[in-house]
Amino acid sequence: MTGGLHLVHAHGDRITVTDPATGVELLAYVYRPEAPWEAPRPYIHPLRTLRGDLVTDYRPNDHRWHKGLSLTASHLSGANLWGGNSYVHGEGYLALPERVGSMAHTGFDEVSADGDRVVIAQRLTWHPYGGELWAEETRRIEVHDVDRGAGSWALTWTSAVTNRREEPLRFGSPTTAGREMAGYTGLFWRGPRSFRDGRIIGPDGEGPGLMASQSPWLALSGEHDGADGHATVVVAHAPENDHSGAGGAHPAHWFVRNEPFAGIAPSWAFFDELELAPGDTLTRRYRVVVADGAWEREEIAKYLQTHPW
Repeated sequence: MTGGLHLVHAHGDRITVTDPATGVELLAYVYRPEAPWEAPRPYIHPLRTLRGDLVTDYRPNDHRWHKGLSLTASHLSGANLWGGNSYVHGEGYLALPERVGSMAHTGFDEVSADGDRVVIAQRLTWHPYGGELWAEETRRIEVHDVDRGAGSWALTWTSAVTNRREEPLRFGSPTTAGREMAGYTGLFWRGPRSFRDGRIIGPDGEGPGLMASQSPWLALSGEHDGADGHATVVVAHAPENDHSGAGGAHPAHWFVRNEPFAGIAPSWAFFDELELAPGDTLTRRYRVVVADGAWEREEIAKYLQTHPW
């Protein structure tokens, strides 16, 4: 069976995208709300390579609120839209359910499949525990550049978040709250357990020492359990994100680990809070490349060069 990507929308639950050439379900975008303590929010899981190998984890026993690929806000004006325990300086991580908020689906502007391109355009609202409206988000997820010969495909995630409070929204992280080198917030990918101790690769170096670094892209390759071979996940900034902050944007730093779990997040606020004024909009665009095989730095750089934004 050949042809373009196949999309199925189970209304109120999820959208799945399948490669009909292989029958592999490449992703499921789940927008049905889940456990309140885990900060209900849409997420992508499973996320698979074209060969069918899994490259995300879901509700792992170390962090039940880690769900595949999702947009988070670990510290947002005192609220926790990341899920689980909240970091309090001097006290560590505490169970504070009154801090845990949510991101709620309000509607779709487009859900379409046209050849080897899929578009999911969604509207969401952001809420603290009490349910007040703090922000509105427009989100666009696109699946594209399916290359069955090379064993790779790409996903572009764009989010525009508008502050609907009468006071600034302050985006932070455990590091802005006092914990060293824990700047996770924003788009977050949690790799499968088999990717623990996987190879972290950046444009100018590799290894866990790339935590808190700045660069246009970062990748992690791991070896599967239950199937022979490796896969590589690349996360890249769109040019307008200006990750260095040199052009006036808030600087972005990479949160990356390969132990005790594999994860990547181009943090919105690693070292310094990002303040969004009432009525203002924060827009960020990222690309996630999912590839079969253990890609080398040169392969990643060539791919990104030959697949411009």
